Amino acid sequence: MCRWFAYISPAEPTLLADVLLLPANAITKQCSEHYLPYLLPHGEEKELDDVQSNNLLRLRNSLLNMDGLGIAWYTTAAAAYTAGKEGLRPAVYKSASPPTNDFNLRSLCENTESRCLFAHIRATSGSLVTPANNHPFVFGRHIFMHNGVVSDFTRVRREMMGLMAFDAYADVKGNTDSEHAAALYMTFLCGPHVDREYWESRYPLEIMQWALQETVIAIMKLQKQILGNAASANSLNFCVTDGQKLVACRFRNHASEQPPSLYWSEFAGRMLNRKYPGDPDGVKTDPEPAEQGEKIGKHTIVASEPTTYDEKEWHLIGRNCMLLVDEQGVETEVPLEYSADLNGKQ
Repeated sequence: MCRWFAYISPAEPTLLADVLLLPANAITKQCSEHYLPYLLPHGEEKELDDVQSNNLLRLRNSLLNMDGLGIAWYTTAAAAYTAGKEGLRPAVYKSASPPTNDFNLRSLCENTESRCLFAHIRATSGSLVTPANNHPFVFGRHIFMHNGVVSDFTRVRREMMGLMAFDAYADVKGNTDSEHAAALYMTFLCGPHVDREYWESRYPLEIMQWALQETVIAIMKLQKQILGNAASANSLNFCVTDGQKLVACRFRNHASEQPPSLYWSEFAGRMLNRKYPGDPDGVKTDPEPAEQGEKIGKHTIVASEPTTYDEKEWHLIGRNCMLLVDEQGVETEVPLEYSADLNGKQ
């Protein structure tokens, strides 16, 4: 399945290259490399493609993610030139090629900074390899991305569309389960009868949390209504932001199986930002930035895999939990509340 990366800070911008290209396990290197602390011992991740290895880990964490890339970052540039545009606005770059040979991506990342960015590399579960199907998906000032799969999507797609606000439905450009889930999230966030003008609004963190949880529950309810006990479990690692706040979930509706991997860190950015000396893999003994009179600002990284090899800097998000990050950068992990009756078949 796919890999994704998110960075958000109330005040500290990062150069895109410092978090997307340079780290030892940067997302642009996760096309064929894996590092899954607390799930799989480091050094054994190469066995993910071995049929004798842990099949569930192998299924949830595909070895190859070569079906395109996308990044979205927030900038104030549009606000300076366009009437009616204010504050941070998302810009998007997508390509059907993997990042390993993308020179445009490298140049863009070496010359762009942002306080909030999403990045995604794709492993298709059957839909077309085309930029239109690449994450992240942008609706006004809101961004959405997904790692996992909506099970039996073709069986529930029509009913999912019926739940969407018209403008959200009309804005779906591709044919992935993920983009349809994004449109459903925007419907819950803004209301079922409002137009895209409301996509420009910001909503309280509690409403973002509720909308994402309702998206997960609505998908499972449709599957139960249509497929009954034959409904399969979903893997729904979603992440959403408005540029100032972030909500992510690590979720699989199965009684015992783990969701795909998902981690967060409030420290790793200080080692990734080249303005603050240090070693991202925890090998060198360079003094802390604070000891040099500098201290990186508050920030949060959420990622399918740690981008550095310093395990102490990362937390594995709990199974079926949500991570909330508010405007001040305060992180809170809470359970995603749902009925066990909606679990997929065992």
